[in-house]
Amino acid sequence: MSAVAIRMFGLSLRLPRRLVIANFLLVLATLVVFMTGLVGGTYGVGFSDLVAVMTNTADPVLSMVVLENRLPRLLTALGVGLAFGLSGEMIQTLLRNPLASPDIVGFTAGAGLGAVLVVAFTGATAFVVVGALIGGGAAATLLLLLTLRQGFSPAALIITGIGLTLTLGVVTDLAMIRLDENNAAGVIKWIVGSLDARSWADAGLVWLGLCFVGAMALWHQFTLVRLGLADDVAQGLGLKIKRARMTTIVLAVLCVALGVTAAGPLPFVAFVAGPIAHGLNGQSRPTIISAALVGALVTLLADRATQILPGFLVLPAGIFTALIGAPVLIWVLISLSKRRTL
Repeated sequence: MSAVAIRMFGLSLRLPRRLVIANFLLVLATLVVFMTGLVGGTYGVGFSDLVAVMTNTADPVLSMVVLENRLPRLLTALGVGLAFGLSGEMIQTLLRNPLASPDIVGFTAGAGLGAVLVVAFTGATAFVVVGALIGGGAAATLLLLLTLRQGFSPAALIITGIGLTLTLGVVTDLAMIRLDENNAAGVIKWIVGSLDARSWADAGLVWLGLCFVGAMALWHQFTLVRLGLADDVAQGLGLKIKRARMTTIVLAVLCVALGVTAAGPLPFVAFVAGPIAHGLNGQSRPTIISAALVGALVTLLADRATQILPGFLVLPAGIFTALIGAPVLIWVLISLSKRRTL
């Protein structure tokens, strides 16, 4: 396989050419969608208008549209997509299963239940984010405790996670009964996943968290590559499997928490990021950066769909991520069936 040599600051790094090209195209596509989101919409914004906004010479209405509406929303969508992409790749590598995602192992269900319980007992949606963080953390802690004796093995995590997801889903449905119509509508929209009316506080929270968690995930990729190997091979390479699995789960939960806090549990983003990334770059080992870029691109595309479709088709972004995820799921299932028949 041809490789590209990157030399910088006296260091040399060789990367597969297809990986470099795939990541470049993903960055380019993400930037294009981001810019179309910045200039598109019912209120037209041109390049000269953007220059005027950035130089503080634009009229107040234009500045409000760009700086208070579109830019924080797009930055939030970008950060949320990166976070979900990272979490999906880590979970799929940990469980050695391309069909796995944080949705399956209970993290998302726990966040949803936490949000619903907060609204049910307080009667307000002001503390939905707090409830989601507590619920997601509690679900992850319970999963770790239930699989501790099995050494957090992939099989135990999957089986326990599925049971945990189903149980938390039932409890969430029961808790929804306590909500009045107004709060129920708001919670349902949040559970589906939405990027409406995002603020600079949302964007700042996501990107501040990514500065830490993203750096940790990149540092963890060296361990993640070995974690995807068979247990005896990984142990032979000196990997402490139990600690590596726990670290992976903690990092994945933190990434999910960042995404859920800002946009709700957008379905399928974490799931599709890994398979699409591997299909594009041709790599079988974990590809953290590619998966994060795919997650960002999918989230931005879903957000753009909510903006450009006719009014009667305006739906939360989570609906469109699910529409993107469904064909990817079918593609992954067909690919797995072909491998088994070979």
